[in-house]
Amino acid sequence: MEYEFTLGELYEYVKATMKTIAASVETEADNLRPSEVTALINAILTAHRENKRIFLTGAGRSGLVASAFAMRLMHLDFTVYVIGEIVTPAVESDDLVIAISGSGETSPISEMSTIIKEKGTKLAVVTSNKDSRLGSLADVTVQISGRPHIDSVGFLERQLTGISISFAPLGTIFEINVMILMDSIIAGLMLATGKSEADMKQKHF
Repeated sequence: MEYEFTLGELYEYVKATMKTIAASVETEADNLRPSEVTALINAILTAHRENKRIFLTGAGRSGLVASAFAMRLMHLDFTVYVIGEIVTPAVESDDLVIAISGSGETSPISEMSTIIKEKGTKLAVVTSNKDSRLGSLADVTVQISGRPHIDSVGFLERQLTGISISFAPLGTIFEINVMILMDSIIAGLMLATGKSEADMKQKHF
C-alpha cells in the first residue's frame, strides 16, 4: 500500500501538531474566566467539606476525561462516583454532579441532567456552549473552547506557506483542554486540602 507522505514528513506533522495543541492549551489557560473556575472548585470543596457525594458524567472521550477526574478525586479521598458504572448509587438531592460535554447537547447527558435537576441536585457543567441545554440547566458552568473549524489546508501547503495547524480530529481540542483543566484543578485541590502526592499514593491501587 502506498502512502502519500514519507515517514519523515509525518513525523514533522506530528511534532507541529503537538506544538499547536500546546499553544492552544496555553491560550485557553489565559482565557479562563476566574469566576467560573473558582465556582467549580468551591462546589467541589463544599461537597467534600459537607461529606456529600460527587458524580461525574460524560459521553465518549468526554466520559473518559470525567472518569480520569473522578479517579483523582478518589485519590484525594473525596466520595466520588462515575454515572453509568454498575456500582454507582442513585443521585440524590444533596449531591454534586459534574457533567462534561463539548456541545452541551449530548442527548443521554442532557436528559439525565434534566432528571437530576428535578431532584434539586446541584449541577456543574464543563462545555464549549454555555447557551446549550446543559448550560441552561447548570448551577455552575465552565466554558472551554473546542475546535473552531476543520482545517482544510494540506500538509505540504503548510510547509510552503507557514500556515499554522489548527486541526485536531473531531472534538480533540475540547477534550485535551478539559483534561488539562481538570488535572490542574486537582493540583489546586491538593493545595486546598493539604494532600501530598504520597497521601494520594496510599489510595492508588
